[in-house]
Amino acid sequence: MYNNALQAIPETGQMIYNDALMNNTESIVHKSDWVKPSRTERVNGISRIISNRSEKWSVEAQNPDLIKKSGVVWDFLLDHYFRVEMTGWNRLPDNASMLIGVHSGTWLTMDAWTLCAQWRRRFKGRRILHGTAHDVLMALPGLGTYFRSVGVIPAKRASVTQAFAAGHDVVIWPGGEVDAMRSWSKRHTVVLGGRKGFIRQAIRSGVPIVPVATVGGHNTVFVLSECRKLAKILHLKQLLRTEIAPLILGFPFGITLEAFPMHIPLPAKIRTEILEPIKIDNDPERVNDNAYVNKKYMEVERAIQDGVNRLAGLAKRPFFG
Repeated sequence: MYNNALQAIPETGQMIYNDALMNNTESIVHKSDWVKPSRTERVNGISRIISNRSEKWSVEAQNPDLIKKSGVVWDFLLDHYFRVEMTGWNRLPDNASMLIGVHSGTWLTMDAWTLCAQWRRRFKGRRILHGTAHDVLMALPGLGTYFRSVGVIPAKRASVTQAFAAGHDVVIWPGGEVDAMRSWSKRHTVVLGGRKGFIRQAIRSGVPIVPVATVGGHNTVFVLSECRKLAKILHLKQLLRTEIAPLILGFPFGITLEAFPMHIPLPAKIRTEILEPIKIDNDPERVNDNAYVNKKYMEVERAIQDGVNRLAGLAKRPFFG
């Protein structure tokens, strides 16, 4: 399996890179003039393509018709497939806030998706929440288009700053791929990855932080191993901006090395709770105050971990909740 993966990733990358080169008429006129690119060139080419595609976003580009039509599907998924329980709405501040959470499920984080879907169903456009996503997901054909249509933006300073400037809420999962792809054995361990940029962003944008706890997403697909050494061999950090090549047990392919979304999420019960807001000092000088940033980071992490522990204790059965 690993040998096949080792061969498939570079070949797939070469195909993408070759197509990009062949379509660039300014630098290549005839296919007969083409010279096989080196591994470094292929990696850099794929990275550029992902960057370019992930930059196609707007905080005003939501598609109301698509949201309404997809809402029928999400109503079923929320109520019957994932049986979502989401509490703590009364804790939301009246003004725009930065929601901070954890998520599971490798590339298809249903706990994150259901949070955004439940928000849209509750507020019906009166209060807009922007989910944030990994560059690879934003760049994917189909899925990336859908994300942009429902208001998902890249997890970057420029997009998040613009969303807050528009008076919208934003939800961020600082742990990113190291959080979403953590092993099932770590399912109730909060992983923010030591990434503290969200604290500085909250200071700059003058918004409070609202921690969000969730459990259940880890049962939509089972991560057997994070395969970090394999990810390094495959150059996934350069190719796909991830340090993990998750070995999963999922439907319909069973045990699989999942470099891209390759599973259908299982119908695990998902519980989510909006926690008490954490006030952030918006004095610009706080951005460079490492002691303050670290303190607030630990406060957010501790709040989410306490919430996850509490929600995990509500589950009477491991899968069905």
